[in-house]
Amino acid sequence: MGEQQTVKFPQEVIDEYAALGVDLPALFSAGHLGTRMGVQIVQASADRVVGTMPVEGNTQPYGLLHGGASAVLAETLGSIGSMLHGGTSKIAVGVDLNCTHHRGVRSGLVTGVATPVHRGRSTATYEIVISDEQDRRVCTARLTCLLRDVNPGDGDHVRAAG
Repeated sequence: MGEQQTVKFPQEVIDEYAALGVDLPALFSAGHLGTRMGVQIVQASADRVVGTMPVEGNTQPYGLLHGGASAVLAETLGSIGSMLHGGTSKIAVGVDLNCTHHRGVRSGLVTGVATPVHRGRSTATYEIVISDEQDRRVCTARLTCLLRDVNPGDGDHVRAAG
């Protein structure tokens, strides 16, 4: 579903994860579900995560962008921001997602931008705004992630996902 783009992480973040044996850009190619849906992460930091997703292939029976597809894009972007905020000693796990759908989209590309609402020691909350190619708001979402400590063996799962 399109050409794979390289995720843009600050070099110090890439180096920090590389020291743990984790290829961060490969890990955050949007994962298996995001890849199937054509999600591309184009910018990523704890302050702002940007990603795109095609409407084609992600529609409901009426030909409109599926609300669940918007939810996948929103959770992907907010989870990446939360993970980057938590750092290498934490794992971000989504615990609450809500989405308000403002307008239908039938074609093109949607872009999501995740920005932090709250970044604490144990939780992080991001607002994700999804817009169409005319910069009209399609969906507003809010994701809260639990930031839990890394446990022995968690790295094996992370490395396997990359």
